[in-house]
Amino acid sequence: MRYAVADQDWDVIVVGTGMGGATLGYALAQAGKRVLFCERGRAQWGDTALRGCYPETCLDPPVVPGAQHRSLLVDAGRDWRELEDWSRSPPRTHRPFIGAGTGGSSALYGMALERFFPEDFTPRANHPAARDASLPETWPMSYQDLEPFYVEAEALYRVRGEPDSLRGPEFRPAYTKPPTMTVPARELFDYLQAQGCHPYHIPLACEFKANCECCQGYLCPRECKNDSSRVCLRPALEQYGASLLEECEVVRLEATAERVTGVVCSYGGETITLRGSVVVLAAGALYTPGILLRSQSESWPDGLANHSGLVGQNLMRHFVDLYVVRPKARDGLDGRLKELAWNDFYLSGGDKLGSVQSFGALPPAAHLAEALEHDLRQGPFPLAGALFRLVKPVARAYLSALLSRCLILASVAEDLPYAENRVSLGGSTGGVKLCYRLRPRERERIERMRSKIQRLLRPYRPVLIRQAENNQRLAHACGTCRFGRDPADSVLDPYNKAHDVANLYVVDGSFFPSSGGINPALTIAANALRVARRIVSET
Repeated sequence: MRYAVADQDWDVIVVGTGMGGATLGYALAQAGKRVLFCERGRAQWGDTALRGCYPETCLDPPVVPGAQHRSLLVDAGRDWRELEDWSRSPPRTHRPFIGAGTGGSSALYGMALERFFPEDFTPRANHPAARDASLPETWPMSYQDLEPFYVEAEALYRVRGEPDSLRGPEFRPAYTKPPTMTVPARELFDYLQAQGCHPYHIPLACEFKANCECCQGYLCPRECKNDSSRVCLRPALEQYGASLLEECEVVRLEATAERVTGVVCSYGGETITLRGSVVVLAAGALYTPGILLRSQSESWPDGLANHSGLVGQNLMRHFVDLYVVRPKARDGLDGRLKELAWNDFYLSGGDKLGSVQSFGALPPAAHLAEALEHDLRQGPFPLAGALFRLVKPVARAYLSALLSRCLILASVAEDLPYAENRVSLGGSTGGVKLCYRLRPRERERIERMRSKIQRLLRPYRPVLIRQAENNQRLAHACGTCRFGRDPADSVLDPYNKAHDVANLYVVDGSFFPSSGGINPALTIAANALRVARRIVSET
């Protein structure tokens, strides 16, 4: 079958519709460019989409989703592919909790949109002892360069929240007023202030409609979550003439020594080749490198845009732990809501760690128990999984009782880039494989963050749910196609264009040369607006 899209020459082809791809594509379509989006997943505004719940709740008895549940994951906007983890022997496979469908992972995110700190743009100064880390002295842009685009992104995504007082009086984000905090959250807020901390109402890209549940981890049923599909993709399609190919997987790029000439896709059971003046990759830090590495040719024997050999290297993720706290006040307790955050451990006494924030709701207790058993079986001591199975009913009851009367907090600690932490081609799954190992220094930083939080929250008897060391809880992956000024130590130039490839850009979290210690979505969106302006000015 011949597809009409393959006979057209597009101004811009955008691969992926998450925070980077959809935001950039929207800005370009609004500027009059003919934009085609390629999305590997399905459009999630149809009747088949599973909204308002985790797909796991449809499984009886509860199990961790497997290959046989692909259609369910597709309907829920979740990635169904297995990622092979070669971090230890023998390799293990798991499905990362990321989005696959319109909106990408933003369709599942908890809506926290916060700026990086100015210090995040000078990473080497914050970690002077980490001499073996691949940290640059500075990002190739400053906080001041990105600040106007932060303001634009905050307004575009209609962020509601309060400023963080630690950022100083000159910090003036484009937030609107959030709802009043619940009584239990206000209790914790007041306690933190009394301890000398600086809590604030976390900024969320949320409309806060009646009975809002925050929809952490699943598709929103109320048009309340301001994800990239709702805010950018659909307006680009409906108002500015952009086009979308859903269930279209980009396999590789055809290129000469200087430019991309074709985007080869698997679509409708066939292989088609698309043509565009500009090609933008935004498939995520795990899969954008795979597209480039598969795009080998005589001009690019190691993969497209890979003269530096850095495509796929310097993988970073955030170290996320969860803390279950029991407020004294129970009136209005709603663990689904995300209400407060504080950054007193972000830069503290010369130690750069990260942020703490409301997490929102966890999956139901029955599914948490299944996930825990699965993690134990996949861990270094598989027998622990078999032993856990014996006490699983008790664990399930305990989790159910605990979560019904508690708030969940999450710590987000910064990761550092190391060349050997990477994604590459291969593995039995035929996709990309992961190799990511924590160094002793990072383990020490994780423990320092835990110690600080547990001391601070001691009156609330926090229950720590350790996740930071678990590769199966890969949070905020970034860094695998870093940008920089020197083609010898970066993949992209300061405007996210691939070095030596005139018409190829990357705008997902791959471009980060350091990870910061806060949610990356707003920085990805703001940078996409910056890059879009550059593309418009040059084409």
